[in-house]
Amino acid sequence: RPDRVTRLGLVQNKIVLPTDAPVEDQRESLWKRCCEMIDAAGAAGVNVCCLQEAWTMPFGFCTREKYPWVEFAEPAEDGPTTRLMQRKARQWNMVIVSPILERDERHGGTVWNTAVVISNNGRYLGKHRKNHIPRVGDFNESTYYMEGNTGHPVFETAFGKIAINICYGRHHPLNWQAFGLNGAEIVFNPSATVGALSEPMWSVEGRNAAIANNYYVASINRVGTERFPNKFTSGDGGEAHDDFGHFYGSSYVAGPDASRTPSLSRCRDGLMVCDVNLGLCRQVKDKWGFQMTARYDMYAKSFVSSRT
Repeated sequence: RPDRVTRLGLVQNKIVLPTDAPVEDQRESLWKRCCEMIDAAGAAGVNVCCLQEAWTMPFGFCTREKYPWVEFAEPAEDGPTTRLMQRKARQWNMVIVSPILERDERHGGTVWNTAVVISNNGRYLGKHRKNHIPRVGDFNESTYYMEGNTGHPVFETAFGKIAINICYGRHHPLNWQAFGLNGAEIVFNPSATVGALSEPMWSVEGRNAAIANNYYVASINRVGTERFPNKFTSGDGGEAHDDFGHFYGSSYVAGPDASRTPSLSRCRDGLMVCDVNLGLCRQVKDKWGFQMTARYDMYAKSFVSSRT
């Protein structure tokens, strides 16, 4: 197959200020830190750059406190973070995937966990809302937002067809599959997950999805231990605590031929720059014929019968 090389940039980072600092100060400190890494990605010739889940804030969804965490929410289409990323996209001729906490002012101020996609010319391309919401351990995200309503969109960019499977959606094989059926060549998995819960699974799930669906997977996880002003419990009889656990980073890229990169650090901020050849997606698809030999009609009957 003809070469179609796209250069990816994956950004993982810690929070900069303590979680009890003013909301605007926290957000601006993360803007500054991540823009430094976006500028480094641009200087390295990155075509598509993806940040981690809810990158403009601490991952405060363990606390079950609405405030101040919902104050980080902002409009996806024209909020301050989107406008900043539009400037960066134009500056570097770069597609940017910007996962934020969305405030949908057009529909009653509803909050969503959302990834915004910005084209290389700075145009707002669209958004995807997180399909699967965890209810496990300290992940109490349904206190803040519910399952998304955007389906499985694939965004056609100058550098390939991309999709975003946000965090917990990686545990659902059919979620990965739907993006592939809709034509994705690269699926980003921006995440916020901790070692005690998911680290043994982390290096496996994205790679398996890349193999099964004949596309590239770019898995991004935040870094560090975030401590919160008020202690909270996990609902398991254990003692109250003030942190979620260690976000273990370890971002990586996996290919449809079962190849994968090394991971970034478990404990440090990082930018991964990786070239992927999108021609390999079709080459592997033609070789293995997974979609051709799938029995979607048979599966559909099983799904229907299991739900009735």
